[in-house]
Amino acid sequence: MKVLVTGSAGFIGFHVARRLIERGDTVVGLDVVNDYYDPALKEARLAVLDELASRQGADYRFIRADIADHEAVDRTFAETKFDRVIHLAAQAGVRYSLENPRAYVSSNLAGFTNILEACRAHQIAHLTYASTSSVYGANTKMPFSEHDGVNHPLQFYAATKRANELMAHSYSHLFGLPTTGLRFFTVYGPWGRPDMALFKFTRNIIEGKPIDVFNHGNHTRDFTYIDDIVEGVVRASDRPATPNPDWTAAAPDPATSNAPFRLYNIGNSAPVTLGAYIDALESALGKQAIRNLLPLQPGDVPDTFSDTTELTNATGYAPKTTVEEGISRFVEWYRMFYDGLSQTEPAP
Repeated sequence: MKVLVTGSAGFIGFHVARRLIERGDTVVGLDVVNDYYDPALKEARLAVLDELASRQGADYRFIRADIADHEAVDRTFAETKFDRVIHLAAQAGVRYSLENPRAYVSSNLAGFTNILEACRAHQIAHLTYASTSSVYGANTKMPFSEHDGVNHPLQFYAATKRANELMAHSYSHLFGLPTTGLRFFTVYGPWGRPDMALFKFTRNIIEGKPIDVFNHGNHTRDFTYIDDIVEGVVRASDRPATPNPDWTAAAPDPATSNAPFRLYNIGNSAPVTLGAYIDALESALGKQAIRNLLPLQPGDVPDTFSDTTELTNATGYAPKTTVEEGISRFVEWYRMFYDGLSQTEPAP
């Protein structure tokens, strides 16, 4: 198939593009490669994709463009007749949304509108896009289910992602565009984002510096390893959303519709405390952390826990990598990548 992967220089987008290249799809990656975090890491990811495509003789190319630029998006769709679009480009980060909300409006709202319009105009058979577990916000019912309401987000980032789900539904309803939204739960692993806790913890523990442990390490997260996320994304993309024949306005199901619209959680369904997560990191590094215990940050939710029943029913897949295994793989990659990089420049 011919697949557009937006955000292909990003953490999840890179891994998805690599998986699609490996299985022989025609892949076009699109990313603006901004400086929200170290662009050198993004360029290194792109170099890996180039090398992989060259080695396999794959049909792959990369377009450096901003999804907020509707002309660039329109050109991309006009140049290639895509069978699928996997939209992973976005302004990420919960904390940053408190400091620079306009970046989220540009990328997550205006940019997503451009993607939806291009998919409509070019009659894309299926749009799969990234949402987030953060949409559950003030909900405390565990585990989080797609069939529960999510109308009380606690950060602007989450609000923009919830808006994406609603925008997608309107296009599914009005234009018959099949859309599937994927609510990711705390993704981690090799080639991850330096602004996330695992990266910061690893760097500081190696350097003997304290790590900030919010909520005294007592809140839980449904940490999900990147390979599990990718498997869920690809399987969901391969199965275009269809209308739910049992959907009724009298008892509307938020996760489905009488339009071709679906929402799925992708999480490990095995939440652990932040403290236990750090324990696993200490074990993988062979070094103890200096923990600076702090209260819960504004906008953070105490716990996350995914119900992935719908994902499993639809795709036959459920994430399964343990935190201990996933963190061990991350540490192995981190040491290899930054040991090599340190020959020319310091780690971030």
